[in-house]
Amino acid sequence: MALGLLGRKLGMTQIFSESGEAIPVTVVECGPCIVTQVKTQDKDGYNAIQVGFGNVSEKALTQPELGHLKKHEIVPLRHLQEFRLDAPPTMNVGEEVSPDLFMAGQKVDVRGLSIGKGFAGTVKRHHFGRGPKSHGSKNYRAPGSIGAGTTPGRVFPGVRMPGRMGNKQVTVRKLTVVRVDAERKFIIIKGALPGCEGNLLRITPTNLVGGK
Repeated sequence: MALGLLGRKLGMTQIFSESGEAIPVTVVECGPCIVTQVKTQDKDGYNAIQVGFGNVSEKALTQPELGHLKKHEIVPLRHLQEFRLDAPPTMNVGEEVSPDLFMAGQKVDVRGLSIGKGFAGTVKRHHFGRGPKSHGSKNYRAPGSIGAGTTPGRVFPGVRMPGRMGNKQVTVRKLTVVRVDAERKFIIIKGALPGCEGNLLRITPTNLVGGK
């Protein structure tokens, strides 16, 4: 449990290392991230910091959301998320969380909404194999049996079947921070991140156990 950042995915590109190796990276705009609420063990039962990201007009927020921000004289923000902490918070409401929170070479976990791909069958969604395409067979991409008959007489929960693919919260773990640009509020992370361009991302330090 540690403080993290909210950001907006700008897109992918590549940068070159000193040895000339091409590194695929994703650029994330991480700011300004403003502390909108501080929770403590004594008052709220746990330690946490709520962070806001994404300036919007007042019309885009509900009255409770707007009142929560105006209470501390904070500009309207689109996204509010909470980061639980192991230790009591040291930041105050209204302070900005800088991308300097992370450093080059650090491992991070990135969470976001994956790209929605619509309704998909079992071959595309779960990588099922297809059936035979000879001797009059019509079972090319059908899912096949989904359970027994009389016993148990029902389909067990969790059976892999056709359905909506993507459009769910996904966490990619142990990604490496390649570069941090605090002035422009950019963080460059090695590899692909969830979602399309403009997607909201939640970046937190990886909890490494045993240094792995």
